[in-house]
Amino acid sequence: MFLVVSYDVRDDKRRGRLAKIMEDYLTRVQYSVFEGEIDEKHCQEMLKRVRKAIALEEDSVRVYRLCQACLIRTEVIGTGSLTKDPEVYII
Repeated sequence: MFLVVSYDVRDDKRRGRLAKIMEDYLTRVQYSVFEGEIDEKHCQEMLKRVRKAIALEEDSVRVYRLCQACLIRTEVIGTGSLTKDPEVYII
């Protein structure tokens, strides 16, 4: 599946911790926005880590799951491009 994740985290330490978690799974496309292909297992793993890293009463994380039809219709205006699934996987 293709995810777009954005966040608004008040505390610098929590924000940094969250960014490191997101970088383990997705590609940063803006300061607080990440996107990319991820399977369900890794998505659930990531979300579990996210819940532990933020303060639920203060912070906000939004996760958008895009279907293929929506992904094809996604438009990037200005610099940057939509994150592509890598052609080669190194295991």
